[in-house]
Amino acid sequence: MTTTLTELDRESRMGAVGTLTTDREVRRVSLADFEARRAEVTEQLWQAATDIGFFQVVDHGITATDVDAAFAASQAFFALPAEVKARYPMKKGLNAGWESRSQVRPSVGTPDQKESWQLTRPFMDGLWPAEEEVAGFRDTLLAFESRCWAVAMQVLSCFADRLGMDRDFFAGVHDPSSPQYRSCLRLIHYMAFPEDLLDTPGTWRAGAHTDFDCLTLLFQRAGQDGLQVLPGAEAARPTDEGYAWTPVPASDEAITCNVGDMLMRWSDDRLPSNFHRVAAPGRGDSLAPRYSMAFFAQADADALIQTPAGTHEPMTAGDFLLQRIQANFRA
Repeated sequence: MTTTLTELDRESRMGAVGTLTTDREVRRVSLADFEARRAEVTEQLWQAATDIGFFQVVDHGITATDVDAAFAASQAFFALPAEVKARYPMKKGLNAGWESRSQVRPSVGTPDQKESWQLTRPFMDGLWPAEEEVAGFRDTLLAFESRCWAVAMQVLSCFADRLGMDRDFFAGVHDPSSPQYRSCLRLIHYMAFPEDLLDTPGTWRAGAHTDFDCLTLLFQRAGQDGLQVLPGAEAARPTDEGYAWTPVPASDEAITCNVGDMLMRWSDDRLPSNFHRVAAPGRGDSLAPRYSMAFFAQADADALIQTPAGTHEPMTAGDFLLQRIQANFRA
């Protein structure tokens, strides 16, 4: 029997989200001297994650050179002609390959104004651009994905400690060597925004949504703002003026992190997976392209998501992911 996901119902009710914004602290947590400071870092991460569900990590060990190289590879790929990118299409039901304006969030029912390319290790046959198309693309992004995985597992090990799990539990269910591995690196290009879409209701660079995964690591470029988050308390109790979203300024050195639906389930809802979106520019804002990269720590397909308190019905991560992908992508 197929389990009906409460996450889909929750997301579908987020369409009329409004434009009200308010400033809140998005906390920064240093991962420097991680093992020596583990208890301190764990407490800071837990407090930040249970507050608005979003936080930023610095001193994470991924160098600016690594990040710059990955962004350069991303921009080089997206600069290819559409007919070339179309040789590497997103595989049905899988987070692997290229798509353009095909993600339709249940919250808004309109396509995100972006294109993306997904790296999910077991499914990459035929999806790497040729060396003459983007030199060094494969090696650069596989190395970057590995570095993202390492940071994500550090953070998740802290959450495992607080949840009373084995410290390496999440590393065990995010196994890059397994054919069941489902973690995904997504390169994202929000195209230059068309002037004729300014002030068009229901148009977003990315509509309101929660992430499918355990933990998301988001890399942004300074000056390319647009990300907004909505803490769970505000989503449950909107003001008379609507929902109060918080802008998260883009930063070159910080990784913006958020808890996803899988970890919310595994934590018996103690760690909230909160809504976020990428707002469309307004009049007077830059309409230039925007680039970001997201690493989604998605549990291996055969991992069983279940919790001691039984808050949610047990289901495999593979079944969970498939339902979320089917609800978000046309075709």
